[in-house]
Amino acid sequence: MKTIWHLIGDRRPGGSNHLVRHLLNSSLGESFASQTLTLEQGLKRVKGELPDAIIFHYASAWKYLPALWRLQTMAPVYICEHHYCAGFEQHQVKSLRRFRLLLKTAYGLADGVISVSQAQKQWLIGHKLVHPAKVKVIRPASPLANFLALPLKPPSSTLTLGVYGRFAPQKGFDLLLKAIANLPSDLPIRIKLGGYGEDEALIRQLTAVLPVVQLVGPVDDVPTFLADCDGVIIPSRWEPWGLVALEAKAAGKGIIATAVDGLPEQVDGFGLLCPPEQMEMLTRAIAKVSPEQLQQWGQEGRIAVANAWEKCVQEWHDYLTAAIEWGHGS
Repeated sequence: MKTIWHLIGDRRPGGSNHLVRHLLNSSLGESFASQTLTLEQGLKRVKGELPDAIIFHYASAWKYLPALWRLQTMAPVYICEHHYCAGFEQHQVKSLRRFRLLLKTAYGLADGVISVSQAQKQWLIGHKLVHPAKVKVIRPASPLANFLALPLKPPSSTLTLGVYGRFAPQKGFDLLLKAIANLPSDLPIRIKLGGYGEDEALIRQLTAVLPVVQLVGPVDDVPTFLADCDGVIIPSRWEPWGLVALEAKAAGKGIIATAVDGLPEQVDGFGLLCPPEQMEMLTRAIAKVSPEQLQQWGQEGRIAVANAWEKCVQEWHDYLTAAIEWGHGS
């Protein structure tokens, strides 16, 4: 059985760790002996054993380049790009020249790059950060049975919208709360906001004057959280892919989202897209959407993603199989 190392330093419940954890527990185990290691563990282990392929899930950084070079001399290395995208570059990068040089160097050392969305792939290729032939899009997913099993919620007189994720600048919850503050006071609406993170003090401050917003704390059981929601809002500043959109559709919920990075290719046809960081447009979208429209989008979205997890696993299987064959033939 071929051996795959997933090098990952992210131990948070979501993000790249979420995907890798589910992949390791999937049917891929029938074809590959996969394990997760930190970069430090991988560098130590590679002295005594060589995997058939290494998937690098870290965010590329200058400090990792020597390790990437060393690993690549011993086994095929593929970078799974969970982290960077056009929106990230816009909001987080001070020196474009330095940042893009870093990515060109990292991707140049790798045997291939796994992109999480078509938008991210086009950003990579458009700025000549990587050769087009080296990029493969595999959209992330997770087991969706518990979401797909939720009964479809009938429309009600009060609109209930769910919002959840990390309380961090990326997720744009501060922008959403400012947009909600401008909603008509007589609008029959309720916002369920779940999560935790570095911006918690700010989020609590903004919600203190918004009686329509209910803070529910960390969301450990997402299907239960979504069960009584009519729709989901995703107000992110940047989002390479956005697993929340996939979960919302599987749960049968329509979506209101910002048109950033990978979100449009998930939301178009299954919800409303708003220009990023334009609170007035977001306020209008929330005010005009109806429970009936959200239900229709949710029903159509559920059909569209019913096999998303199985497709994701199959694409990873095919990619790893080809990567190992290419590695042995080189």
